[in-house]
Amino acid sequence: MIEVKNIKKSFGKKAPLTGASFCAENGQCVGILGKNGSGKSTLLSVLAGVLPADGGEFLLDGEDFLKKDKLHASFVGYIPQGTPLLEELSAYDNLLLWYDKKELKKELESGVLKLLGIDEFIKVPVHKMSGGMKKRLSIGCAVAKKPRVLLLDEPSAALDLIAKEQIADYLRGCKRNGNILVLTTHDESELCLCDKWYILKNGVLEEFCYNGDVHELSRRL
Repeated sequence: MIEVKNIKKSFGKKAPLTGASFCAENGQCVGILGKNGSGKSTLLSVLAGVLPADGGEFLLDGEDFLKKDKLHASFVGYIPQGTPLLEELSAYDNLLLWYDKKELKKELESGVLKLLGIDEFIKVPVHKMSGGMKKRLSIGCAVAKKPRVLLLDEPSAALDLIAKEQIADYLRGCKRNGNILVLTTHDESELCLCDKWYILKNGVLEEFCYNGDVHELSRRL
């Protein structure tokens, strides 16, 4: 179980997070919704340890991961909105930055990298990849240490329908395996992956009961 308590973050006079809180059980996916610029990416960046929090806690089994850098790196995976890959390197060489050769071979043959279909473009340089390939490779890098928590910032943004479904299949498998997913999204199909939904507005998260009514959701944002 994770508990996010009263996360605060400001940049000068701008305060995108004034008290963001939520919780999730093993096997659950939490959707963070909100308008562009509402602070969704900032929240994930703080939880990922990319940005320091100005206050609050990120608890996993009672341990505050905002204060435990070594534990954080082992238990939390982060897939940002952009592409955190080295463009001139192949998929294989990017993965070698995260896996040792023995583990990489195993994962490509029968593990998570095979499941993500990365073996099909393993020799392709990143700059020649489609958006879906880059996103799947980013996920493959992020899960190298088999994190219990995955933070995903708009994981299927600007992807075609096939790539979206490939990633959705993988995320459904993560949930079945007991992983906790936290994702930001504007995509209606990703809303269906979630078990809980929160709207980030004026720096605070408010739980929202999504029943498939997109118009009601739009009205609340």
